[in-house]
Amino acid sequence: MISTVDRVPLKYFKHIEDSTGLFEIRVEYRSNIYRVFSFFDKEQLVILVNGFQKKTQKTPKKEIEKAEKLKKQYFDEKDN
Repeated sequence: MISTVDRVPLKYFKHIEDSTGLFEIRVEYRSNIYRVFSFFDKEQLVILVNGFQKKTQKTPKKEIEKAEKLKKQYFDEKDN
């Protein structure tokens, strides 16, 4: 299910437009497609925040808002 590559294809890891640095990781398992939102911490660490099964072409706005909230919470707690 997981493989190592030098460069992850855009199909599996892409920037979410109009976000504060969120990326969407695409995971296929059997006939299901899942998305996991993530972001970078100091360009070295990838933080995974929330995932969901994507059933439509468009990413649900509430899922992006949830990821933005979790990202903010991560940095707020880290800075304290």
